[in-house]
Amino acid sequence: MTTVQLIRGSLKDTRQLLKRCGSAPHFCGVVDVSVTSPKMSVKSEVNGKSYSTCPKCVTLDTMNPAVKVMEYAVRGPLVIRASEIEKELEQGVKKPFKEVLKANIGDCHAMGQVPITFIRQVLALVTLPELLDDPKYPEDVKSRARAILAGCRGGSVGSYTDSPGIEVIRRHVAEYIERRDGVPADWQNVILCAGASDGIKAVLKLLIASINNKPPGVLIPIPQYPLYTASLAEFSMTPIGYFLNEEKNWGLDIPELERSISEAKKYCFPRAIVIINPGNPTGQVLKRENIEAIIKFAHKEKLFIFADEVYQDNVYADGSKFFSFKKVLTEMGEPYSKMELASFLSVSKGYMGECGIRGGYTEVINLDPDVKAMLLKSISAMLCPTTLGQTTMDCVVNPPREGEPSYKHYKQEKDQILNSLKERAKLVADTFNSIEGMSCQPVQGAMYAFPKMELPPKAIAKAASLGQCPSVFYAFQLLENTGICIVPGAGFGQKPGTYHFRTTILPQTEKLKNMLNQFKEFHMKFLAEYK
Repeated sequence: MTTVQLIRGSLKDTRQLLKRCGSAPHFCGVVDVSVTSPKMSVKSEVNGKSYSTCPKCVTLDTMNPAVKVMEYAVRGPLVIRASEIEKELEQGVKKPFKEVLKANIGDCHAMGQVPITFIRQVLALVTLPELLDDPKYPEDVKSRARAILAGCRGGSVGSYTDSPGIEVIRRHVAEYIERRDGVPADWQNVILCAGASDGIKAVLKLLIASINNKPPGVLIPIPQYPLYTASLAEFSMTPIGYFLNEEKNWGLDIPELERSISEAKKYCFPRAIVIINPGNPTGQVLKRENIEAIIKFAHKEKLFIFADEVYQDNVYADGSKFFSFKKVLTEMGEPYSKMELASFLSVSKGYMGECGIRGGYTEVINLDPDVKAMLLKSISAMLCPTTLGQTTMDCVVNPPREGEPSYKHYKQEKDQILNSLKERAKLVADTFNSIEGMSCQPVQGAMYAFPKMELPPKAIAKAASLGQCPSVFYAFQLLENTGICIVPGAGFGQKPGTYHFRTTILPQTEKLKNMLNQFKEFHMKFLAEYK
């Protein structure tokens, strides 16, 4: 028998509850049933289980629609399934593999990379200042920690900092930019943030305004890093995709930018352009002349430039070189040197890989002073970025110098990590190019490869019958059969009729070799099954 206890509610609530519970419920008690109370609820007990039918303030129908359409493919359904499989393995469920390998995300330390000693020592000292008296810590580590603690209120990283970050660290960032680019940098244009993602979103917010009754639009590369489509959806802004040229190693063609913006002007007002260099997920490194052409295009179209340069340390290919957009723009002279630009760096990538610490910086140049004041006001609502993230950024931009006690070991660790990544970048691209039905452009930089697959018609038809993009279908099959988790190309965008996936190059060498062997074996079986 179903038992329902009606505590408070309207006649309508009662009828709805009866409908939910099925036929012939038995009421064991009714207390204060009101038809006039403005706030009415029903608390019930059905077969010993309590629940409330109180109307929710927020439902799928009444919540922010922008959040509902927001997606972030790097942590989407495939990753959820990968975590479920991990738990199944822990519970003893038999699989054709022993572990899940999450090659879906650029999480260096999770893939076995060892933290940089200098960074962790400075973090230890700012967190526990009594270690400043410990003789085992080098003097340059202690000097960095003392400078940071001196910039903290009360001498503690547990205190709030200024919203744009600790001044001495912002000054160190500006000095780093000057050394890198050979052009001046003003520390007051530097804003420290909780990873590059927060900095990107903080600047994007400035552009949320309709112009000429059209919503704001932002040009983004396709394939793109899903942060951009997710953030644009969250802010109800319009993504304007421009295709990178895979045949030219994911180069950026100006005619494609012209096509993209021309079509977009019919339904939105383009306000900015995003460039990811080195590329994610595509791994290309832009040549200087390409950057100059992009800057000229952005100037002609009056676009704010977002330079996502978080992989600037990750350049592997011989002949490739990183040029910052700020350096090129400044050296081009007026009018280009007066353009609005925001550039971003993160401690999550590079050789550091400190993803969970959440440190980054934004440099904004040529902003209208009133707009800059509004930006600073906006970030003040978040109080301040994490002080440990700020500390880590200081270690990146103010590393040990030659002659200091930590320099030799620091340089050895940094070089070893970057040299290993260079070897793995070549190994990944060469392996995928050796597999039937696959092709992969050289991984010139960043931490990913974005191979293209030629899938059999039967596989494409099977995916369609399941309501999936073929790249999604392939990725799920790979996960279930090998434990390898990748991100399907659909999550980044791809030209119609082409199918890709993104994988990191981050697993340590032996594990990476095993992963690639498993991948090749699976792919050949997949082709045979759907021929």
